[in-house]
Amino acid sequence: MCGIALILSGIRLDLSSLLLDSPSPPPPKAELTTSTSHSNLEHWPSFSLDDLKSALRRRGPDSLAAKKLTLQSKVSTSNGQEELVSAMEDENSANGDNSELESDSVAELHFIGATLQLRGLSPVVQPFVDSSGNILIYNGEVFGGINVGTDNNDGLILMQMLGKCCSCRSSSGGHTDRCVSIGNGRSSVPNVLSVIKGPWAIIYWQDSSRTLWFGRDAFGRRSLLVHWPTLKDSRFLLSSVSPFSCAEQSSGMEIDNRKPGFWEELSCGVCSLMIDASKLDGGLVGEARKHKWTNFMLTELINWDRASVEPEPKMEEHNLHLAPSDTGSLAAQNVLLALRKSLMLRTSLHAIFPGFRHDDSEDELVPVAILFSGGLDSMILAALLDECLDPRYGIDLLNVSFDGQSAPDRISARAGVEELRRIAPFRRWKLVEIDAELSNLTLELKHVMSLIKPANTYMDLNIGIALWLAARGNGWVNKGSSSRNDDNQQSFMYNSKARIVLVGSGADEQCAGYGRHRTKYRCGRYCNQMDYVFLHFQFGMCGGSCIVLF
Repeated sequence: MCGIALILSGIRLDLSSLLLDSPSPPPPKAELTTSTSHSNLEHWPSFSLDDLKSALRRRGPDSLAAKKLTLQSKVSTSNGQEELVSAMEDENSANGDNSELESDSVAELHFIGATLQLRGLSPVVQPFVDSSGNILIYNGEVFGGINVGTDNNDGLILMQMLGKCCSCRSSSGGHTDRCVSIGNGRSSVPNVLSVIKGPWAIIYWQDSSRTLWFGRDAFGRRSLLVHWPTLKDSRFLLSSVSPFSCAEQSSGMEIDNRKPGFWEELSCGVCSLMIDASKLDGGLVGEARKHKWTNFMLTELINWDRASVEPEPKMEEHNLHLAPSDTGSLAAQNVLLALRKSLMLRTSLHAIFPGFRHDDSEDELVPVAILFSGGLDSMILAALLDECLDPRYGIDLLNVSFDGQSAPDRISARAGVEELRRIAPFRRWKLVEIDAELSNLTLELKHVMSLIKPANTYMDLNIGIALWLAARGNGWVNKGSSSRNDDNQQSFMYNSKARIVLVGSGADEQCAGYGRHRTKYRCGRYCNQMDYVFLHFQFGMCGGSCIVLF
């Protein structure tokens, strides 16, 4: 996971098209100004550039950097027309608030990138900048669609692909069918992003077209928050996470769903902000647009195009003792094959962790951990991970309990790790027992509330604090092979160094595993049940799933 953010000021935004396209539209005014005059700004909640960097650094501990892009409208000496002039410079990591600007025709774009590097042999630092002046900050992983060599960083490869995209105004304005270059072998930014297989959130400045691109993958698997300009804070902001200072200014631990938030989750998809000088007053104007996916299979998935096929009648009681049918066995094998391939893509160690190996001796290296309850989903993940990971590496099993040793998930986790040791005796399994009491986590709860924004329900908070505690990896590990249910058993404090944490979630929602799915099936058969599954699918895409990162 990486952390990315943008602070844009000094541009008048035209958001009229987003009012029609976005399921969670920006404020009702079609035109909003991102002023840079301090007399016009009433920042609420107030936070500095340093606050944003501090929040992002937790997501990207390997590197943190920023670039400042300045845009200014000037009259061309050759034709007398207004034109945009850009200038870019490195930004000091210790720099605080935005510097003051001299005129209304000047805009500033601050790009901030924090990197947790999982791909590539050489260290990388975001933001990425190419020779054409394009700027990319990227939080994601490319598992397919774009060819990434085993020794390459996927962010750098994506930067190269985007640098080759058409930069004409037709493409940026959403009219790719009018772009001649695309028909002659060149691609567009939406085309490139549509073919990526994997989770991503992106902020990309295309200098030649003076266009800012931003968005999230079709299923919203990487967070990206947006603050649309308001009278209280006229900046346009994008960030992977809300700064902790925002949570500090909230009133205690109260959760109020009726109160409009400073941040909202950016809807899935690709957006652009095409910036130009106004012909009326010479000020800078940004026209925002939402772009359609150009991958047909992706569109089909999003539209939930499911055929209404009634399942075959269940087997008679006297046939229940028979072996599963070949069809059923093949289906099960295909599911396991897909899961195994997914794990291989996410945990392949042939090109990652180069710097990680220098910090610890190889016999103690634990690159991957699993949020582990001992339930079916986490047990399957652990067993498949054992098949994918080199046996010389250990695997941490992170178990969180708010009810001490008697919690059901703690009991099942102990039983689960014993089963894993039986089926994979040569693997070093560590059950990391993480104990906590909610009454002692006041400050931590406020921090997690900032991380899960804009989600703000008690269920989100309960899930979020468990994920946050697990991601920290601080707990107790038994010195012996058995768990801590023996009073004489010695344990020691342990901190997991895993850079990848696997979480088995969403299986019940996607595969109709809850009792309420059975009820829907009884009421309306297959179609009614699939409609209900689709509601869960949409809920996850719209940010209903709680995702917490450090």
